[in-house]
Amino acid sequence: MSTTTTNRGAGRKPATTILVTGILTLVSVYFLVPVYWVIIAATKSTDDLFGTNGFLLAGTNNLIANLQAVVSYDGGIFLRWALNSVLYAGVGALLATYFAAAGGYALAKYRFRGNNTIFGLILGGVLVPGTATALPLFLLFSQLGLANTYWSVLLPSLVSPFGFFLCRIYAQATVDDSLVEAGRIDGAGELRIFHTLGLRIMTPALVTVFLFQLVGIWNNYFLPLVMLSDERLYPITLGLNNWRAQTDRLPEFYELTVGGVLLSIIPLAIAMIVLQRFWRGGLTEGSVKA
Repeated sequence: MSTTTTNRGAGRKPATTILVTGILTLVSVYFLVPVYWVIIAATKSTDDLFGTNGFLLAGTNNLIANLQAVVSYDGGIFLRWALNSVLYAGVGALLATYFAAAGGYALAKYRFRGNNTIFGLILGGVLVPGTATALPLFLLFSQLGLANTYWSVLLPSLVSPFGFFLCRIYAQATVDDSLVEAGRIDGAGELRIFHTLGLRIMTPALVTVFLFQLVGIWNNYFLPLVMLSDERLYPITLGLNNWRAQTDRLPEFYELTVGGVLLSIIPLAIAMIVLQRFWRGGLTEGSVKA
């Protein structure tokens, strides 16, 4: 058995390393600077927000007071918005991931007439922006009596053409036909094979779909704007925009808006940190040690 170790840096030019590192650094700064600004801005009063440097702390730290004002304003309406966002994004992303996994697995492992046609039609759905379907969905849900309800935002979130595409490609590449046949020989039904073998092998793809769908639904603004008129049904994005719209006549809403933005990004950061281990575990699963 060969014990030769591979040098990951072999053949790599120093200039290439510097260039790649520089690009990644710029990209990191591009994404992290707005988050840093929000954290700093959330510690300031309205006067300090406009009277001091946006990237430097003010003389006084009002972070706790600002966050308390956010969660207590108008009877704790922000907490209601947060729970709504958890419902829309959490339940929507979970079910959308499951449906995408089931559909992608079915098209990858079963051969039937129209298989590629169905895949092509769903793939075309990736090219359709969500804003283009918001108005037709509103008209449809209005006729069904579902407009201005939780269902009007939750039901469209259950469909993820990108997730379907990714799951189909991933299942085709990683779920070996011999494993499926072995399960059938052992007497397992198709659903059991899917839940015990397919979902487990597809974990990295499922985590990717879940996170994409979670972030997309959590940050979705246009669909709730079209569907909802009851403030109690608003997600965080729509609620914060409602606060921002009042800053012209009530400057104290700047503190509420910035503090709310800071609280709104915490769940997404936690989800990313918690779920990233599934990527690492999934990418090395099945590797062969020499």
